[in-house]
Amino acid sequence: MSQITLGMITLSTTAAPERSQQTTWKPYPNFKVVVLNDDFNTFEHVIDCLLQHIPHMNLEKAEQLTSEIHHSGAATVWVGPQEQAELYHMQLGIEGLTMGPLEAA
Repeated sequence: MSQITLGMITLSTTAAPERSQQTTWKPYPNFKVVVLNDDFNTFEHVIDCLLQHIPHMNLEKAEQLTSEIHHSGAATVWVGPQEQAELYHMQLGIEGLTMGPLEAA
């Protein structure tokens, strides 16, 4: 800190703290696409929808998830970036599946 006196006026200066040159990168959060159990969609329909709309889904995984939906009441069928999660959530909902809300994973 330094002071300058001009007649009856005294000015003080304070050095600003240095800004960090370090940048912290945070990844965007992933979102979960959750299908809920209901009383009107058949196992076959749920399996078909998962195979059609979820990338890299195979029959064995679709059957496993459908069983989890039925027995546990819900299953996370996909996790990833928000924009893709919104698309898959919408597509499965259009097919008539009962969807849970999108949530950060």
